[in-house]
This record gives sequence, C-alpha cells and structure tokens, in this order.
Amino acid sequence: MKSISPELSGNSQPSRALCRRAFLSSAASTCAIAPTVFSSLQLGSGTAALTKEERDHMTPSQVIEELKKGNERFRAGKMTSRNYLAEQRSSAAGQYPAAVILGCIDSRAPAEIIFDAGIGDVFNARIAGNVENEDLLGSMEFACAVAGAKLVLVLGHSACGAVKGAIDDVVLGNLTGLLARIKPAVSTTKFEGQKSSKNPAYVDSVARTNVALTVENIQRRSPTLADLAKKGTIQIVGAMYDLSTGVVEFTA
Repeated sequence: MKSISPELSGNSQPSRALCRRAFLSSAASTCAIAPTVFSSLQLGSGTAALTKEERDHMTPSQVIEELKKGNERFRAGKMTSRNYLAEQRSSAAGQYPAAVILGCIDSRAPAEIIFDAGIGDVFNARIAGNVENEDLLGSMEFACAVAGAKLVLVLGHSACGAVKGAIDDVVLGNLTGLLARIKPAVSTTKFEGQKSSKNPAYVDSVARTNVALTVENIQRRSPTLADLAKKGTIQIVGAMYDLSTGVVEFTA
C-alpha cells in the first residue's frame, strides 16, 4: 500500500490537547516502549480532542467500552459538558479519532450524540441503510490504515426507512440501487410472523441481519481491514440503536 502524505491524513503537526485523558496501556500490548500511564477519563472530555498518544494507547476493546459508557451517559441525561470551540481548536492541527462509525443517514441516529463523543473522537460515515460500497470501504481503510482508528462499527437502528424500502421493493431513481444492497438481508432473515414493512419486529430483524451482513462484507471486500482485524490492530463489529429507548446494543 502506497504511503499517504501527512497533508492528506490531516496529521501534519501533532495536536496540542488542552487537557490529558486516556487509558492505561493494555497489559497485552506489544509496544517496544514502556507503556505510558494516563488518567482514566471518558472518550470526549469536552475540553480537547484525542491526541495521537492517547488514542494509540487505547485497544479496540477499550474503544468499544468507551462508546458503551458514552451511550449510558446519553440515556441518563448526563452527557459531557462540552466546549466545542476548545475541541475545534485542539484538533485543528491533526485528527486522531478512535473509531470509524458506518451509520444510517436517519436524523434520529447521530452517532456523536448517542455515544456522547466530541469533535475529533470518531470518524462518522453515513448512508441510508448503513451499507458498504467501494467509496465507503476506501474511507474506512483511510480511517484505520492511515489515520489509526482502532474500531470499525456498523451502526443500524430500529424502524429503518431504508430497510422498509428494501422490503417493499421500492423503485426511485438512484435509491433503487442502494436498496438492492439491503435486499440480501431481506431474503436471508429468518422470522416467524408477518413479513411486512408494517411489522416493526420484522423490520428490526431485517435491520439486524443487514448489520451482520455488512460486517461480513467489509471483512470480505477489504483485505486491508481484514488484515488489520486479523492482527488485532482493529475490531470490526456491529450494533443496533433503538430509537425508542436510546439503547445501543452491540450485536457482532
């Protein structure tokens, strides 16, 4: 893989965080240098974006746990008090997100909010039905192989309109081709009951299958990401967001 210039990656200069926050280095870390000890605070402190050093000392499993904690804060109404200007300024010289989230364009499922993350904490890719294509695969490869993100998260959600459209064989301009990417989930979902877009349980069951298939497709269609996952550098997982409860359930 050809190297990408620092100018393209956005990391031409090290960012200067206004405060310190991160995690203890994993005991299983294979780093040649002694692990640096950080204060243990949540992802997205509200006063600064992640630094490279902080992000690099996180494991993929720690990133998942931080996203879970952020979702808990969101549901409890105890979200981090943020100084977005401080986060913007601290990330201007470079970005070091811990995860790339492939989510749906649904206006009710904004990833940074439901995970209580700040500016510079996560890459956020959105497309109707949270499906992969060549452009998104390339974007995720950049996020992980170049920029250093530790996690690829495919985030589906309940009552997904794109899933309903795939179930109903909707035909509408360019949307037709996009919905075709979801139809394998429709045909492979095992469900006892009314298989209709008017049945919320069936729609959500298809959405879960769609998340699982997208995770599989990413691993199959991107040797770059599959290799990073095999080495343990990243994890590729799925999750479902419930619009009614605000709960994110990691599914794969």
